[in-house]
Amino acid sequence: MPAFFQSRAGRQCVSIVVFGVTLWLLGTLLHFDDGLVTFMIGFSEYGADKLVLALGIAGAMSFIYSVLRIADLRKEMDLRDAAQAKADWTATHDHLTKLPNRYAFERKLLSRPILDEEAEIEDWARNVTIFSVDLDGFKKVNDLVGHKGGDGLLIEVAKRICALGNADCVYRFGGDEFIIVAFGMTAQREEHFAKLLIQAVTRPILIDGFAVEVGASVGYDRWAEGAEPLEDAAHRADLAMYEAKSRGPNHSLVFEASMQDKVAERAALETSLRAAISKKAIKPFYQPLIDLKTGQLCGFEALARWIGDDGVNIPPPVFIDIAEETGMITALFEDLLAQACSDALDWPEHVTLSFNVSPVQMEDRLLASRILKVLSASRLPPQRLEVEITENALIQDPAVAAVVLDELHAAGIQIALDDFGTGYSSLAQLARYRFDKIKIDKSFVATYRDDERQEKIVRAMLGLGRSLNIKTTAEGVEEHGQLAFLLQLGCDIGQGYLFGKAMPAAEASIFISDRNASLASTA
Repeated sequence: MPAFFQSRAGRQCVSIVVFGVTLWLLGTLLHFDDGLVTFMIGFSEYGADKLVLALGIAGAMSFIYSVLRIADLRKEMDLRDAAQAKADWTATHDHLTKLPNRYAFERKLLSRPILDEEAEIEDWARNVTIFSVDLDGFKKVNDLVGHKGGDGLLIEVAKRICALGNADCVYRFGGDEFIIVAFGMTAQREEHFAKLLIQAVTRPILIDGFAVEVGASVGYDRWAEGAEPLEDAAHRADLAMYEAKSRGPNHSLVFEASMQDKVAERAALETSLRAAISKKAIKPFYQPLIDLKTGQLCGFEALARWIGDDGVNIPPPVFIDIAEETGMITALFEDLLAQACSDALDWPEHVTLSFNVSPVQMEDRLLASRILKVLSASRLPPQRLEVEITENALIQDPAVAAVVLDELHAAGIQIALDDFGTGYSSLAQLARYRFDKIKIDKSFVATYRDDERQEKIVRAMLGLGRSLNIKTTAEGVEEHGQLAFLLQLGCDIGQGYLFGKAMPAAEASIFISDRNASLASTA
């Protein structure tokens, strides 16, 4: 049925025409036309014929006017439909890459042709596979070429993905995540397609004269057609993608049930972590820092320790990573720092407290004020606090990091560059920022005897510290041979199991007493 007859105006027009034809037929059957002629002849001297002519002309003009108005109304309806279609397209497509977005994916209905029951079609020909693609290292590229360059990179990546299949089945879910819906793939073809996606994305892209590269993590799974929403398969593909990302850049994985279990376990751990922070169940343990020239205790490094309700020790990298991702790191940091500052008040005044700051926190412009607030509440002098910052934490937002470090230095807090030699552009960090101490990563101390190059690197680090008048701390000292090597090279401070493991506050106090007694007896 034409669209005109489906509209209200069209239906009214048809009704009026039908009504008019009915009246005409009725008038013809009842000979109204003869009566009209008689009327016009009998009253012609009074202008009856002219009146009938005027009525006829008026009717014709009214009809023409009505047709014009209906045409205008139809045109207005077409414009409204076009505007609605444009608004719907805008709502369901990404404005940058012009790909369908998450909302379009949620509305997606995959239809199948009706197949003859006797038709012999293999099962794999009816498969639907969902691929989830996430870019690795996109933020670094964005920082290098700016947001405009980052937009250009996303547009090029979208074109490359679309070139591998039908563009109508490629979606951008926001940020740097893409979803691809593929049909009729075998397991071997799925694996091959995932590798093709990685190859397509990771080829160098020229942006404003810069050849930039990003990695890609790919996860995929099949849709159980008719048994679940399409979004469920996309969720499983996401889980596989995040598992692939955890194994490093440029990996692809198919979904496995264990991944769902891992997510459930992580969610439970997140809930437990939130409760543990609320109950202050996570405690600081303290590992001693020894002045290698005098043998005296010069400080403790606070290390977070969490023993769950079941008595199992949860590794710090696990719960700190969750705290960073969920935004709980600030509350955890402030709570642990407050506990550590309170414990440090019981130590001799020359014993300092060393405390780690995560890379996520270095993006917080209020970090310095948060630390000073805790120090003020605990009444620990700022000069007794040493903040340890890794090299990688400084490259997230260098401008903010510079402001935070300047504020901490101005308050009298010492700054240590942690895990020196393992991060991003170590010498550049030393040149840009001012540090009071550099800590040589334990990986160098553990391997210097097995690798001549490692030994030379350790010598160079210690020499660099002396030339810059910066104290050096060697981490991971576990053997007397390592201690002798570091003493020979003039290392200032040692830390490791040889001197003591991380211990709770009560044991730290005992350690101080025993250390002082041991030094006194030796003297």
